[in-house]
Amino acid sequence: MIKSMTGFASAAATAGNIAVAVEMRTYNSRNLDLSLRVNPGDSGLEERIRALLSGRLVRGRVEVKIQVEISVDDAARVEVDVTRARALMAVLKRLQADLGLDGAPSLDLLMACGGILKNAAPETDVERVWPTLEACLTQALGELDAMRSREGRYLAQDLDARLDRIEGALKEITDNAAGLTAIYQERLRERIATLTQGLVEIDHARLAQEVAFLAERSDISEELVRAESHIRQFRSIMAAPEAGGRKLNFLLQELNREFNTMGSKIGSADVAHAVVDVKSELEKIREQVQNIE
Repeated sequence: MIKSMTGFASAAATAGNIAVAVEMRTYNSRNLDLSLRVNPGDSGLEERIRALLSGRLVRGRVEVKIQVEISVDDAARVEVDVTRARALMAVLKRLQADLGLDGAPSLDLLMACGGILKNAAPETDVERVWPTLEACLTQALGELDAMRSREGRYLAQDLDARLDRIEGALKEITDNAAGLTAIYQERLRERIATLTQGLVEIDHARLAQEVAFLAERSDISEELVRAESHIRQFRSIMAAPEAGGRKLNFLLQELNREFNTMGSKIGSADVAHAVVDVKSELEKIREQVQNIE
């Protein structure tokens, strides 16, 4: 079953004083491109997050925003920069002595200098947070997979219809190719008769030889067999459980090559029209395949 590369999902979970929120967006991309946004203190979680995502997603641009909040006592969030406080106090005392001022620098004056108290941003306890985050990521990935699978089913229906039309054109090309020998023979007769004005007798053995040469040069039996095989493989990959976007893209290139060769080998107007129709369908399929994982 094919899946689209575009999708969106979000999830949230709490456990005790830990609250986690995850938001995922995915877009088309040739390879797997992970972009994570986490809080500065959560960098220790990145490796595990990337490993989990890489195990579930094959390719595409994946943007993930993660919020981890741990409720703690407000006093525990504040840090005191004692080193800065001591340095500032020494400067204030020296300034007081230089200016000949009475009294000692007060705490209010020291705090007014700023930079002594600041909010703490401790490193996240990975082992404590990971079970909750993993469950949240797994839930979001499940929703993302469901959305991409739904869109993939619509893509598969469209691709199936286009493959049906290509198979119909392939049958038409096969039928037209089967009668080419008689057409070449008749064309040669008409050309010779026009050039000689009926004054030279046609050498039937030489005519048969030229017709055989033209038929061999225009033989597309190998291209027809390969094209049919590529279409069968295309359908098989679409039905397979694993991601097949890269394989489908390769088969599409091969199909283009086979039909280009058919068009260049056969000088039939009917075949040329059929090839043009097929190439139009292949181009539309190519656009769709770019969105398949």
